[in-house]
Amino acid sequence: MANLGFWNTVRREVDIMASRKMYLFMMVVVPVTIFLFFTGLLAPGLPLKVPTAIVDLDHTPMSRKVTRALNAGELVDISEHLESYTDAMASIRRGEIFGFFVIPAKFEKDVLSGRKPTLEYYTNLTYFVPGTLSFKGFKTVSVTTAAGVVSAQMTAMGLTPDMVSTMIQPVDVQEHPIGNPWLNYSIYLSPSFCIGALALMIMLSSTFCISMEIKNGTSRRWLATAHDHITVAVAGKFMPHFVVWSVVGQFMLSLFFCWQHFPCGNLPMLCLGMELFIIASMSVGLLFCSIVPNPRLSMTLSALIGILSFSFVGFSFPVQSMYGYISIFSYLVPCRYMFLIYIFTGLNAFPVYYSRLYFVALLIFPIVCSLLLRRLKTACLTPVYVP
Repeated sequence: MANLGFWNTVRREVDIMASRKMYLFMMVVVPVTIFLFFTGLLAPGLPLKVPTAIVDLDHTPMSRKVTRALNAGELVDISEHLESYTDAMASIRRGEIFGFFVIPAKFEKDVLSGRKPTLEYYTNLTYFVPGTLSFKGFKTVSVTTAAGVVSAQMTAMGLTPDMVSTMIQPVDVQEHPIGNPWLNYSIYLSPSFCIGALALMIMLSSTFCISMEIKNGTSRRWLATAHDHITVAVAGKFMPHFVVWSVVGQFMLSLFFCWQHFPCGNLPMLCLGMELFIIASMSVGLLFCSIVPNPRLSMTLSALIGILSFSFVGFSFPVQSMYGYISIFSYLVPCRYMFLIYIFTGLNAFPVYYSRLYFVALLIFPIVCSLLLRRLKTACLTPVYVP
């Protein structure tokens, strides 16, 4: 009986999805567009040639050499040559540049006379990525210039190049980035954005498909199709959604690892994590419907949690640096665990043992949701729609 009710519910939900183009738009068009947008936007791996300005108050061969060194780097592009600090700040406020480099007056004269001129640079960290890149480009040139000045002075004092090199850089630093040796921003940012967007759309669609039964007064018919078994009714309704979301989720992974060629240590376990992540996200949407069986309020909750997930789960700000009462929320959304599975299992290629707790955490969401199914059944038997 339960088996028959399950398949009848599945067929009923497929008919509903086929009759409304909104499901195609919400479950396929929007997420796939987001995936293609972010992977295409970050395809170069790192934004290069950030627009910046130079404020040259010296106008000497040495200051022009510093300007050429700045423009020769791959991180910054000297798009404006300004004559004052005021003009440069006005250009930053207009959004035309993301930083500027100041060469003080009498720069060459102070260098040749042995005095210590000051090189200044300003970056706009309101825009984190271009601000950070311009800061890195400015710092590299300023440190290199300072080292060149000191080297010339020491050589003039009679020291050998080897002695100068030892004094300027006594420790030779070798960098070996693990997991992302190319320093490709897309390997970190694209999955984080796409996972968050996927969770948002899954929660919204799950909330929508159930709450609309209550709004339209068809919730009793839905339960009757499943022979009044709320578990069978929910499983049958979510099965077509799960199939569609699984295809979309695996398509997202194929974009990362087949098209973009991201490093991947254990692809089968990552695919399993994606399936569990989809189930967990659907469970969160069902949870909101059980708590607030109202389309407007339940979808508002889904949208709110989905949007805040981008901030809470550590994509843009590390959880360890959050306030304690804020960091608690990061453990209440599935995105956090899926992203950690990607980092541990995919990017760093750690054994599954080190990410086992994240897989278990994704399984907890449907278990918690099942505790409120009785409340959802009561709301479906007595549907009350409050606009």
